[in-house]
Amino acid sequence: MSETRYILIVTHVGRQDAVTAALEACEQLVAAGVTPVMTADELAVLRGKALTPGQGLAVNTVAEIGVDCQLTELELVMVLGGDGTILKAAELVRDAQTPILGVNLGHVGFLAESEREGLSDTVKRAVSRDYQVRERLTLDVEVLVDEKIVYRTWALNEATVEKSARERMLEVVIEVDGRPLSSFGCDGIVMSTPTGSTAYAFSAGGPVVWPNVEALLMVPLSAHALFARPLVVNPYSLLAVEVLQRSAGHGVLWCDGRRSTELAPGSRVEVRRSEKSVKFARLTEGPFTDRLVKKFSLPVAGWRGPAAQ
Repeated sequence: MSETRYILIVTHVGRQDAVTAALEACEQLVAAGVTPVMTADELAVLRGKALTPGQGLAVNTVAEIGVDCQLTELELVMVLGGDGTILKAAELVRDAQTPILGVNLGHVGFLAESEREGLSDTVKRAVSRDYQVRERLTLDVEVLVDEKIVYRTWALNEATVEKSARERMLEVVIEVDGRPLSSFGCDGIVMSTPTGSTAYAFSAGGPVVWPNVEALLMVPLSAHALFARPLVVNPYSLLAVEVLQRSAGHGVLWCDGRRSTELAPGSRVEVRRSEKSVKFARLTEGPFTDRLVKKFSLPVAGWRGPAAQ
């Protein structure tokens, strides 16, 4: 008898279109002899929303993480949703180093590999293991108070130091490789990976960095300073932001918009490249330029380059 294969399904259970897509994916995986797996919470919602006898049968064969299988037994994670759902999946499987395959049901879906209309083909390729695995750089993040570490976490996209009160600026000093660079009042500081360069850092006016470029970004948010340009630094640099004692209010650290902690005046946030990556399953090896054009609907009409011949 062949060994049981497990593929984790992660979806946005609050959206009916995502639940419907998850039900379809489960049906197709079961039909192909692969066991779909879900978390207990998502599985409970899915079972409650199964609409047809066929879907109910498929859902009843879905395994539950921690009961029927462990994270280390998963061969792939299929994410049905937007980039936020993919970030949720990354939290689950980063330690297990399981590749993530995203099907976009959101708006931009920059981290996703396919769209809703390609779901069936995506499932087939997942079953046949027809994909390439690529690693994305992540960040280790620490908060220090009086030189003692009080909080540790990580980020795939970015770690952001932000003001907690809308009416007050945050007074900070920024540092690169153990040397102070500048101090100013601002709304915050984004410290980003290349993957996150098309997320919050992009909205803040930072540069788009190709995923195969190893670098870290530091992007000030609404800084009151003459020198507050986005910085692109060595991937092994240490980035730091200190909330100055003169700051009128507290700050808050957000990582990927999912994990947060308060920053009192005197707090120090250190960000460095992590030794542990997040793995993504790629279905195509097209140029990142084409992904930018597609995801942002960039105008390229009139181009007369080689592909136009």
